[in-house]
Amino acid sequence: MTESVITEFTGSQRESISRIYRYSVSGVRVLDGHDVTRRLYRFDPSSNTMTENDPAQPGKILRRFVFDNYGMLEETFSFGQPPRTFRYEAGGRQIVMREGGDYGAVGKTFSFEGNGIAETAFGRDGSVERVYVFEPGGEAITIRSGGWYGDVERRLVCERINAAVFREPEAFLQFLMFTEKSAREAEAEIDEQVAKIRGTSSAEPGRSRFAYTGPRYASDDTGRSGGVSADRSPVQPPLPSRGPPGRSSGARVAVGDDTGIDFIPDGDSPRDFPRGPPGSRERSTAIPIEERFQSSRDDDQTLTPGRSASIPLDERFRSSREEERTLTKGRSASIPLDERFQNAEDEKGKLTPGRSTRISYEERKTGKRTQ
Repeated sequence: MTESVITEFTGSQRESISRIYRYSVSGVRVLDGHDVTRRLYRFDPSSNTMTENDPAQPGKILRRFVFDNYGMLEETFSFGQPPRTFRYEAGGRQIVMREGGDYGAVGKTFSFEGNGIAETAFGRDGSVERVYVFEPGGEAITIRSGGWYGDVERRLVCERINAAVFREPEAFLQFLMFTEKSAREAEAEIDEQVAKIRGTSSAEPGRSRFAYTGPRYASDDTGRSGGVSADRSPVQPPLPSRGPPGRSSGARVAVGDDTGIDFIPDGDSPRDFPRGPPGSRERSTAIPIEERFQSSRDDDQTLTPGRSASIPLDERFRSSREEERTLTKGRSASIPLDERFQNAEDEKGKLTPGRSTRISYEERKTGKRTQ
C-alpha cells in the first residue's frame, strides 16, 4: 500500500519544510527537513495501542499509548516525565488532558467545534493556546496560536489522505502525539533558521551558538599586546597545557582550541597580580600609607562650612515658637460641656442605678452577705 505523506511547513509560507510524516497502516515515520528519521511510531491494532520506538533501536519502546472507550493513557518509561491521560467528555465533543494520572490536575482541554479543534491551556477555564483548523476539502490542517484568527504556527498539507480523518477523537489523539514537538526540537529548528539567515552552518553539538570562536588567552597575558609583539610581529600562541583536566597551569593557554573549554589560572595561585591606579604596575604594598590618604586629606581641607552654620540657634527655632503662640482656640471650646453631651443624654435617656448600688461596701470587700 502506498504511504500517505503529510508535509509540515513552518508559518503560512510553503518554503521552509520542518517535518515530513509518512503515514501508513503499520505506523508513522517522522522525518526532519533533511530526510532524517527523528521519530518512529508503530500501530498495534490487536492490543489497541500505539508505541513510540527509538529510530536507532526500533525494538526499544520509548512511550506507549493505550486506547480504550474512555480515552487514551500515555505510559512513559523515562524518569521525570509523568504519565498523561486523555479522557472523553461531553459525548466525545471534548477531550480533557490530566497530568499524573486519572486524578491529576487538568492541564489542557480540546474542544471539537465547527471549523476545527480548540486547545485550551491552564485548566478548564484557561485561555485558548492554539487551534487546529481543518481547511475545506480535507487538503490541509492549519495550526494557529492564540485563537481562530491568530498567527499561523504550522501548516500540514496532506497527500493521499483526507485531513478530515483526524477529526474523530481517537484519530485526533494519534495525530496530536506524532505531531507534537519537544522544547529541544523547537530550539533546534530555531537555530537552523538563524543559521540559514546568517548564511553560516549551525552551531556545533554541545556548544552554544553565542560562544566566541576566536582565540582568547589567560589573564597572565595582560602585559602583551593582543597577539602582536612590540616589534609589530605576530605572536604565535603556545601549545595548550597538558596538565590534569579541570586544573590549569600558569602557562599561556589558547582558549579557542577544539576542546571548547576556557582555561583560567587557579584562584589560589601564589602569583599576585599588580594593583593600584589605572596604568600603574607597582604593588599596592609598596605605596606608603601617608601617600594613600594624602588625597583624602587634601579634599578634607577644601571643605567649607555651609550657610546654616552662620544662623544662630535661637533664630533657627524662632519661627516654630512664633507659630505655636499664634494658635487660637477652636470653635468647640465655646460650646458648654452640658450642651455637648445633651444629645447623647436625650437619645439614651436617664440611666437608672444598677443592682450593685444596693450592695454594701463591707459585703463587696469580704464577699459575704451581711444580715
